[in-house]
Amino acid sequence: MKFEFSAGGIIFKKTGGKIKVLVAQHSQHHGWVFPKGLIGDHVKNESKEQTALREVKEETGAEGEIIKPLEPVEYWYVFEGEKIKKTVYYFLMRYIQGDIGKHDFEMEKVEWLPEEKVKERLTYPSDKKIWLRAQKMIPSSV
Repeated sequence: MKFEFSAGGIIFKKTGGKIKVLVAQHSQHHGWVFPKGLIGDHVKNESKEQTALREVKEETGAEGEIIKPLEPVEYWYVFEGEKIKKTVYYFLMRYIQGDIGKHDFEMEKVEWLPEEKVKERLTYPSDKKIWLRAQKMIPSSV
């Protein structure tokens, strides 16, 4: 058994009085997810917050500002026959700037969705669960 720790972001913006949220389609498994990545795999001693900001920018082209941490998400998966327990530290983020057309290879598509469409687009139960928590926090953060 192996343990992995990742960090990522749920990034939102207000456009024309409406909240939009960034979601991405992964290039390998094609699932719709929130951007995230392994803590410390690129930068030694990188904090959860630094990892989340970096991964959001790399995977989506968008730069965010952390508003508040969300409750960690935990799930199990199997990779190459090994059982892995993954903990993901998500942060609610406000969009600052960036071009979602300039995302890296890990994501095949990146889209801003109206907040009412996010849950139906997300592929995995863990993402849907954290979205429901984050969504309740957005109105007070705008």
